[in-house]
Amino acid sequence: MKTIDIQAKEWFDKANGNSYFSALVTIDLGLETEKKVYIPFQYGYDSAFEYESMHQLQTAGLLPNSDTIYSPSRYCSENGIQLRTSKQEGCRKAEVKAWGSN
Repeated sequence: MKTIDIQAKEWFDKANGNSYFSALVTIDLGLETEKKVYIPFQYGYDSAFEYESMHQLQTAGLLPNSDTIYSPSRYCSENGIQLRTSKQEGCRKAEVKAWGSN
């Protein structure tokens, strides 16, 4: 594994004061070994999408499942993996729900 790209979309539920996200995680973007993992719509704010993405990669067997990854950036740095993340805030709920279900 050379790269992990995490793209997230976030919706803020003003009525209840909660944030939700979904994400697309791409491993080895542009390489023959490229794989995609979708993170479904779920509660979370700030950098929760990064931690959940790493957890899902472990669950899918794409990262070792021996320990919880408490720092995605540190894990990647220590393992020679380039980590790129982005989060689009202010999305509509329908957009976030649909994107994570592909």
